[in-house]
Amino acid sequence: MSLPAPAPDGARRFPGQSSLEQQDHWDEATTALVLSRVDRPPEVAFFTAPEECIAAALLDRLLGQEGEPRVPLVNLVDARLALGETDGWHYADLPEDGEVWRRSVRHLDEDARERYGIGFADATSVQQDAILAAVKDEQDSWHGLPAGHLWNLWLRYGCTAFYSSPHAWDEIGFPGPAYPRGYGNLGLDRRERFEVRDARPGEAAGGTA
Repeated sequence: MSLPAPAPDGARRFPGQSSLEQQDHWDEATTALVLSRVDRPPEVAFFTAPEECIAAALLDRLLGQEGEPRVPLVNLVDARLALGETDGWHYADLPEDGEVWRRSVRHLDEDARERYGIGFADATSVQQDAILAAVKDEQDSWHGLPAGHLWNLWLRYGCTAFYSSPHAWDEIGFPGPAYPRGYGNLGLDRRERFEVRDARPGEAAGGTA
């Protein structure tokens, strides 16, 4: 999803929501961690410069990021890979996550050059989507990698990065960490004073539930 999300896909579903306005209530470590995902994303350390450009384009297409504010997806994914912070498991028919990322971005670039004569990062969004659709629709392997499991890995890393961002929190009504302040107004349909009511309860994103 793009941020801010366009109505009726979520924009202003939680009017006035701003999780970053709550940072005065966070401790120093929490504040530093959250802000590192917005204003001071970690420097890219795992991907090479060409790999970074391809991975950034891939992640933006997967999450539909086309405008600002933009979650620094490639920085957040790169930070995990540089530290070896995986999900603690991987498919038996896939190599380790870091190797999968390096191989897959290289193959995306190869496919773009073969199909359009330009690298994946330089291709248009339509061209990039066409290449990614071919991976998603592949029933077997793609460049020797099981396509379905690869697609799952891309989305797991991308969505984890996306929903770690305060910009995404604001679109789903999450006010951010409550530590050390905590929660006190517990109960069904009860909110803390720092939480915002859903302006369209019962409505699914993009339509009526």
